[in-house]
Amino acid sequence: EVQLQASGGGSVQPGGSLKLSCKTSGFTFSWYAMNWVRRAPGKDFEWVASVNSDDENTFYIDSVRGRFTVSRDDAKATTYLQMNNLKLEDTAVYYCYHGRWESSSVPKGQGTQVTVSS
Repeated sequence: EVQLQASGGGSVQPGGSLKLSCKTSGFTFSWYAMNWVRRAPGKDFEWVASVNSDDENTFYIDSVRGRFTVSRDDAKATTYLQMNNLKLEDTAVYYCYHGRWESSSVPKGQGTQVTVSS
């Protein structure tokens, strides 16, 4: 059974930092690109960042580039999202997703709430 469990969320003020983790099991982690997506209240899922499986190249949505860093540890089957200089608009539930993210994709695992407020 595929399991993806995100953790590390919390409440921070604008400009703060959080590091999310997503522990996975049930599939060969090293074979898959890993993505972070988020869902803000009343909005659709939004892809945020991804890290390749082979060359570990990283990709980001424009709104987080330079503030967020995605990484992976294949030995631990875990992906991470370091989030710095958080903004109000980063408030959302964050999920990880394995494989190719498409507009119709739905995260399978447990998300973690990130709330940025002053």
